[in-house]
Amino acid sequence: MRTRIARETWGTGRVLRDRNAGLYLLGVVVSGFGTSAMWLVSGVWVKSLTGSDSLAALTVFALWAPLLAGPALGALADRLPRRLVLVAGSLVTAALLPLLLLVDSAERVWLLFVVLFVYGTCGVLHDAAEAALVPRVVGAGLLGDFNGLRLTASEGMKLLAPLAGAALFARFGGAPVALLDAVTFVLAAGVFAVLRIPGDDRPERAGGAGKAGKTGETGGAGGAGETRETGHGPGGFAGVLEGARRLWASPALRPLVAAGAAVMFLAGLNGASVYAVADDVLGRPPAWVGVLYAVQGAGSVLSGLVAGALLRRMPVAVFTAAGAALFAVGVGARALPYDAAGLAGSALIGFGLPCVLIAVLTAVQREVPESSLGRAAATANTLVYVPNALALAFGAGLMALVDVRAVLAAVTVAGGAVALLLVAGLRPRPGRT
Repeated sequence: MRTRIARETWGTGRVLRDRNAGLYLLGVVVSGFGTSAMWLVSGVWVKSLTGSDSLAALTVFALWAPLLAGPALGALADRLPRRLVLVAGSLVTAALLPLLLLVDSAERVWLLFVVLFVYGTCGVLHDAAEAALVPRVVGAGLLGDFNGLRLTASEGMKLLAPLAGAALFARFGGAPVALLDAVTFVLAAGVFAVLRIPGDDRPERAGGAGKAGKTGETGGAGGAGETRETGHGPGGFAGVLEGARRLWASPALRPLVAAGAAVMFLAGLNGASVYAVADDVLGRPPAWVGVLYAVQGAGSVLSGLVAGALLRRMPVAVFTAAGAALFAVGVGARALPYDAAGLAGSALIGFGLPCVLIAVLTAVQREVPESSLGRAAATANTLVYVPNALALAFGAGLMALVDVRAVLAAVTVAGGAVALLLVAGLRPRPGRT
């Protein structure tokens, strides 16, 4: 009896035993290693060639910028075979990366930015296609487990790959890192190519019968599912906005996406404060930031492992609120002048933030019809992640004007408010049954 309950509660083993899910996670690990290494090295590369901190920081912007076009790229992903997007995007990225072998002086740094921009564009397309493909491959019951394991794999690579990339760059320069990243994308493309996709993965015309659709299957973030539709819906500009319309029209998704955007904005302010925490609060050298990030990453890995089980035991809004609350407590702990508090706070932040992100993605995958799922997921990613980038820039300036403890206190209060509002939204309104 106890074994059966454990199997129902923990879906991790079921996900890993599934051929498609296991292969996909392998692709995430392989490509994620190269991506994480390249993410760090690109900034160091630009800095070493130009001596400019601003240009080095712009490498991150080049990777993030395509996210602003998420709705349009998601609409494109909805009109192409999802597996083709995964394979072709990986191969295009792999083909572009060797061009970085030409970057050997400050005059050719522009080429690095072009490659990074295309890299980010392929990444947005990949994420949109993946979000739409995974529910069919894995099944609604294990979406939370899969999304959690995917995040665990990604965060695990972020703990290991940057160190390997930095060591490789220090010894041989940026070219070998670019080639390593290209190889990982070729391997990932091979993994995605052998996935067995149930049904027909070809795109259907708008309003057509959906061979690939999950007609009749229901599911939902709040328990009340929506029948999966078929076809691709409206085209043109209306098609680009279809994802936003789906998110806004869903009483379950609207507050979750708004909460995700709010928490990620606060996470950006927290991220901008991390060096001030090490220096002004803990009295540590800048290198201590690496310790804080390592502990935060460990918390994220643990969060991804248990997310699926927790999502089956509580409403998704409560799970999201709990993640926001843990994040808020963790930020508050960082304001205390003790190493133990700073490390504990980092662990709580690392555990809480993924809960919010996993909940939003899983809810979108359950609530939105498959025909619009790529653009809805891409739109949700834009709405959730862009505030984080804006807050990082805003927070960097704020640190020069406001004491870091005041910023951390404000973020703590705001994060707690987001959690309370989510829970309050679960209460039945007067006059409604």
